[in-house]
Amino acid sequence: MQSPLSHRLIRFAKFVLLFAALAALCGRAGLRQLCGGEYIAPIVWPEPPIVEPGAAGGPPSDAIVLFDGKDLSAFKDGQDWKIKDGCAIADKHDIDTKQSFGDCQVHVEWAAPEKIEGRGQGRGNSGVYLMGLYEIQILDSYNNDTYYDGQAAGVYKQHPPMVNACRKPGQWQTYDIIWEAPKFDKQGKLLRPAYVTVLHNGVLVQNHFELAGGTSWNEKPHYTAHADKLPLRLQFHVNPVRFRNIWIREIKDIVGTPGKHPHHPD
Repeated sequence: MQSPLSHRLIRFAKFVLLFAALAALCGRAGLRQLCGGEYIAPIVWPEPPIVEPGAAGGPPSDAIVLFDGKDLSAFKDGQDWKIKDGCAIADKHDIDTKQSFGDCQVHVEWAAPEKIEGRGQGRGNSGVYLMGLYEIQILDSYNNDTYYDGQAAGVYKQHPPMVNACRKPGQWQTYDIIWEAPKFDKQGKLLRPAYVTVLHNGVLVQNHFELAGGTSWNEKPHYTAHADKLPLRLQFHVNPVRFRNIWIREIKDIVGTPGKHPHHPD
């Protein structure tokens, strides 16, 4: 006579065999449906393109390298800036890229002069201008008082960084900027404002901030209709700020189409 425990073990073994047979018969997708199913979005997605990430801070395989330590040929009149020891030194005037950009990811490394001269806005001042109109401030903000929406990693005159992540003068600093360009209709009406996200030395300091318009030192921010793509600008503001490892990626959203999945991998 079988014990109650043996009887339960036999029943459990039969259940396992039955479950295995159903799985083999229906496959995983059929078994999921049998057990209640899973939600599958009614969108057919294209396969995401493969991008090889670069070394730490280096350009990914789909990036456009704007400065690799050799020359500034990607910029108009870039030859007017000095290049020394693989670094570009701001000089004479601003420089704009020859190519225009809209939505993009920008990586810039910069260093304020090690020797401290001046104070406030007169110390290590430069800037990264998205589309030549919207400035992310560069400034030596290490133990340097100034107005908060004008310090390093601020959206100039519009929004201070959430924290001050500035390194000491002379040390290399990084900006990683995600830019969503403003959109205008054919009549020049604003359809979507600009948004920016900034990481300063790996620290989030601007979190999808909505810009009120262009950045100016003497005007209230406002939007003026412009092209969907414009050059990136690096500013010369008297101080010999150094730059290296500058690259940019154009952002292209992946777009699906309504429809039934031809397959849905397990």
